[in-house]
Amino acid sequence: MNHCLPQKIAVYRDGVSDSQLDTVLKYEIPQMQKCFDAFENYQPSMVVVVVQKQISTNFYTLTAEQFASPPPGTVIDHTVTSSDWQDFFLLAHRSRQGCSIPTRYVCVLNTANLSCEHLQRLTFKLCHLYWNWPGTIRVPAPCKYAHKLAFLSGQVLHHEPSAQLRDKLFFL
Repeated sequence: MNHCLPQKIAVYRDGVSDSQLDTVLKYEIPQMQKCFDAFENYQPSMVVVVVQKQISTNFYTLTAEQFASPPPGTVIDHTVTSSDWQDFFLLAHRSRQGCSIPTRYVCVLNTANLSCEHLQRLTFKLCHLYWNWPGTIRVPAPCKYAHKLAFLSGQVLHHEPSAQLRDKLFFL
């Protein structure tokens, strides 16, 4: 639409466990980069972040002599993080009931040279962009949209969508 290709590409990859991080790095990323060969002289910088929701880590704050969930936007990027990967925990949402569970983000590739703080801010801002919810959600909006689109294509779409829906976000 803009008649130019992006210079930086951010990919948020969901559904990857710790034991599969090397597979993403060695197999999936080179396949994505190979797609750039379809365009002449095109080598964008990339950031690939793995999103892990199924973790058993909780964080609490001590306020007025009682424990509570930390406020939305809380980032933990030291002490309890991995020594092998650049990772951080982000609590982007507010829990209605009980304790809010953070999401772990593991940066497996960063050729765009984004700083840790920039990557954390980008991730938190993407958690605000989901159209079906007025607040923040637990994962970045592109991950949520990918889940919905995968479900829709697997369960509902057995033919092309109608012409009136082709340029709309009808899968929301």
